[in-house]
This record gives sequence, C-alpha cells and structure tokens, in this order.
Amino acid sequence: MWCTAVPAEEGCRHMPDIRAVAFDAFGTLFDVRSVETAIDEEFPGHGAAVGERWRAKQLEYTWLRSLMDRYEDFWTVTGDALVVALRSADLPVDEDVRTRLLEASLHLEPFPEVVEALEALRPHPLHVFSNGTPRMLETMVSNAGLGRFFDRLISVEEAGVYKPSPRCYALVTDMLALAPAQVLFVSANPWDAAGGKSFGFTTAWVRRGDAVMDELGAPPDVEVEGLADLPGWLVG
Repeated sequence: MWCTAVPAEEGCRHMPDIRAVAFDAFGTLFDVRSVETAIDEEFPGHGAAVGERWRAKQLEYTWLRSLMDRYEDFWTVTGDALVVALRSADLPVDEDVRTRLLEASLHLEPFPEVVEALEALRPHPLHVFSNGTPRMLETMVSNAGLGRFFDRLISVEEAGVYKPSPRCYALVTDMLALAPAQVLFVSANPWDAAGGKSFGFTTAWVRRGDAVMDELGAPPDVEVEGLADLPGWLVG
C-alpha cells in the first residue's frame, strides 16, 4: 500500500494500482553537474558556471522551441545551449572543444543511489522517459551500465514537442497501454513533476538539495529525498 507524505494523523491514502514506473533522465537518474569535470579540463575554473548556464539554456530552449512550434531534437538543442553558455563566459567556441563537451554529456554519472533503487524496484516494469533523443538515451544508459534495468527508453522526439506538453506524457500511456494514474512518474525537476501530475500520472518528486516545488497547481503525490526512498513508498 502506498502512503503519501501527509501528517500522521491523516493516515495513509490509498494510491492507484501502479503498473509501471517511468523515470526522467536528466537530474533524476543522471547528475547533470557531473559534466563540470569535463568543462574544467577544457577551461579550468569555469566548470560550475558554464555547466549551470548550459543546463539552464538547454531547458530554456526546449520551452521556447515548444512555444514557437520550432522543434529541433534534444541533441541539437544541447549543442546550441553549450555555444551560448561558452559565449556567456567569454570563452572560445572551438568546434573540437564543443564536440568533446557534447560527448562528455553522454557520460553523465548516475546518482549514487540509482542502482540500489532500481534493483529494489525491479519487480515493476521500469522505463526511462526523457527529452533526450533515442540515441542519447541509449548511449547514456549503456555508458552507465543501467541497460539491464529498463524495458523501454521513451523519448519525446516522437511527439515533436518537449515536456511539459501533455503530448509528451501521452506517449508513455499510449506505448504502455495504461491509464495515466497506473504510471508512477519519477522526476527531480519540479516543473516536470508538475507536468506529469497535471497529465494524470501518479507522481513522485525527488527533492534534491535545496530544491523547492514549483507552484503550478499540480503537487506531486509523493516527495522523497532520493531514489533510495522510493521503493519503500511503492512496496512498503
């Protein structure tokens, strides 16, 4: 039985029957800050600032392109965001450096608790659901040695728009032939968790660091400090 994070006196709320778990990739399974090491190798002392700017622009471009109805795949968006991040730091945009940093972005480190959490959740069908292109997801999951855990790697590319468009989340329910509430969607990105909940998923937000949930009228069903806490909610 599931219990949401509510005061003890309210007791446990019964949750829908979960038939599959879908994980966001960037920031949820994979630490986007791990690319800072590669940036520092190219531009010593700039890893944190450029990495933060890169990630911010990467997300910003997905939202802007969705609003403008000018979709480009996530690999292209990631490369464009990197160029702007380097320019913002007054660093040279060398094509060889750009290529090496983009390659480094395919070797993001999984968070320390990921393998243990996935092992514990293994009785359930597990999937990745991400803005990343199919090639990006396949490469990242393979590089991290996580391929054995996942039944499907689902990319928004087929929808031709980015999260949090409902068309993206509908890909999951269509592919899995499940009702939205039967899918537990797990994301550490507040806007993504809100988007999934708004669509109708049962949603777990992974509250990393000092993150705060966005006020978008769609609070998650469950908040956890890390993925290691998730199996207890699902099977406890």
